Amino acid sequence: MRSGISHGTEASLQGNLVEVRRALVSVHDKTGIEDFARGLTDLGVELVSSGGTASALESAGIAVIRVEEITGAAEMLGGRVKTLHPLIHGGILANRGDPGHLNDVESRSVPLIDLVVVNLYPFESTVAQPDVSLEAAIEQIDIGGPAMIRAAAKNHAWVGVVTSPSQYAEVLEELSTHGGTTGELRSALASAAFARTAAYDAAIVRWLERSEALPEHLNLSFTRQLDLRYGENPHQSAAYYGPAGASSLLAQMNQLGGKELSYNNIGDLDAAWRLAQEFNGPAAVVIKHANPCGVAIADRIEEAYRRAHLCDPQSAFGGVVALNRKVTAELAGDLAPVFTEVVVAPDFDSEALEILRAKKNLRVMQAPAVGEQASIEYRSVLGGLLAQTPDLVDDRSGWTVVSKAEPTEQQWEDLSFAWTVCAHTKSNAIVLALDGQAFGIGAGDQSRVGSVERAASQAEGRAKGGACASEAFFPFRDGIDAAVAAGASAVVEPGGSVRDDEVIAAADEHGVALVFTGRRHFRHG
Repeated sequence: MRSGISHGTEASLQGNLVEVRRALVSVHDKTGIEDFARGLTDLGVELVSSGGTASALESAGIAVIRVEEITGAAEMLGGRVKTLHPLIHGGILANRGDPGHLNDVESRSVPLIDLVVVNLYPFESTVAQPDVSLEAAIEQIDIGGPAMIRAAAKNHAWVGVVTSPSQYAEVLEELSTHGGTTGELRSALASAAFARTAAYDAAIVRWLERSEALPEHLNLSFTRQLDLRYGENPHQSAAYYGPAGASSLLAQMNQLGGKELSYNNIGDLDAAWRLAQEFNGPAAVVIKHANPCGVAIADRIEEAYRRAHLCDPQSAFGGVVALNRKVTAELAGDLAPVFTEVVVAPDFDSEALEILRAKKNLRVMQAPAVGEQASIEYRSVLGGLLAQTPDLVDDRSGWTVVSKAEPTEQQWEDLSFAWTVCAHTKSNAIVLALDGQAFGIGAGDQSRVGSVERAASQAEGRAKGGACASEAFFPFRDGIDAAVAAGASAVVEPGGSVRDDEVIAAADEHGVALVFTGRRHFRHG
């Protein structure tokens, strides 16, 4: 076997071409590996491989030198130790510009390795499975792979490191065009390699600390999944990042029509889809600037949308619509005349798609159910992060009637519906609703009674006899007075004010039902 000692000594530290004579190939994800390996051998590159990768390449008729032929040591511990050997790592780490390194390589017959092709055991996808055992997770913690990747990335002045099948074509193109790897490519590959091992280690830490709601060490790893034209405003650059090694909700969505999503679209899409998923029956949600401006439930999804749109047709202009049932041609016919940025639903029938795709600027998104929410929510502040557990909407099982009047069954339904919508509305938030339909949504007002007045103005008396929800307590009785003036016959709020007695007395004075939930739903982000 060639020692390969002399072939790279002319290269400068960063910039020059390094001829690739020998590559070490050891991959778990074998996507495209046969074609890549065959491309390397066609260029005269000698392949060193181990375990299942070597067997796969040999089965494809590709010649390889097995690692044990170099090390003289067979795999051990059920494959846990294959490449952890000085003759392998020496060949990766040797600085071809250091005479001392080259003397060691010569005296110990270390074969130099110019390209390391390694991807890792699928730890992230393994621990994402429900009820994964400790033993199964531990076996997917790769040791030899990260060691080789880090060694090659450290020595990228001389060695290229390939960590993803997505890089194969670029590497083959460069080898074919230039006869070797350039310093620019090796540097880019090294950066990607360290990002991959950092993400891998972060995933392991997160899993080991999974029992802690707010762990001592916060290791987050995300990859850029979507370049956006701009951010909230045209002068801001922006991109969408998803969790490394896992599939984000956005990545699971299929865009079936329209132009690319914007930064603001994604924020509103997230808010709309999460609220729509709160309801078991057919539900429609209209979101504008991350706040609901129309929400309704009905026996049919078509009727749910019509009712949601009626809440505030003016604000619905340019909004995002989420529907938790398949979109029919009938529903698409109602959606089409309204200027809407995004429509998201679990499915669309063919005629509905034809109608909606005719609106070239309308983004049509097919989405899966939200599933379990992230265990921690984050917000960037003052050079750091605020972290908190998710704010899950509570059901009425823990609620307490504090007024003399008891809610009727219909009022209970209205209170639950209004409370759910209110929990998804920016503070200060007030929702006036009747029979599964929001008629007035007061969002983001600095004054709570101001939010009631805004919701009442929007409702225009249509919620008379319905429910009023406030996501935080009324600090004074004026909120109850305003809600009753708007037509509310039942009110739900967390309670907890030092003036709760005054608020309860006001409810009794008006003869309305008042329910305390014991849980607040501030939403400031």
